[in-house]
Amino acid sequence: MYRCLPRAPWAAASWLAVCAAVCATALPAHAQMTRNFPAVALRGVVAFTDPPVITLNKLAAQLAPGVRIRAANNGLLLQGALTGQTLTVHYTQEFSGLINQVWLLTDEELARKPWPTTLEQAQSWSFDAGTQTWTRP
Repeated sequence: MYRCLPRAPWAAASWLAVCAAVCATALPAHAQMTRNFPAVALRGVVAFTDPPVITLNKLAAQLAPGVRIRAANNGLLLQGALTGQTLTVHYTQEFSGLINQVWLLTDEELARKPWPTTLEQAQSWSFDAGTQTWTRP
């Protein structure tokens, strides 16, 4: 007894053509993805010394226990993978002052200026979430 019905030889070819068309349209869209940063994200220079201890804008700071570090391609990174590197990033802080989110920036994101580096700047400037730009008063 046959458990699988014989398929037409063109069925596999048409399935491959559909998959190829979907992949061809999905890849360029993924490459053009823009990340949306929250309005509380600040820009700073982080030196990853001995995790969870870091240097943020030349001052001692600490990463939160559940920190999320996003690479330029938006993938997650472990703290130890960045030890010894100094990078310009966007970051957010918890109410206690611990850094809970870090985004490593692409060249395009780094070129977006101005971007606040202090909480006072973020509170006094205007943020447009749609275009991901800040405007000074």
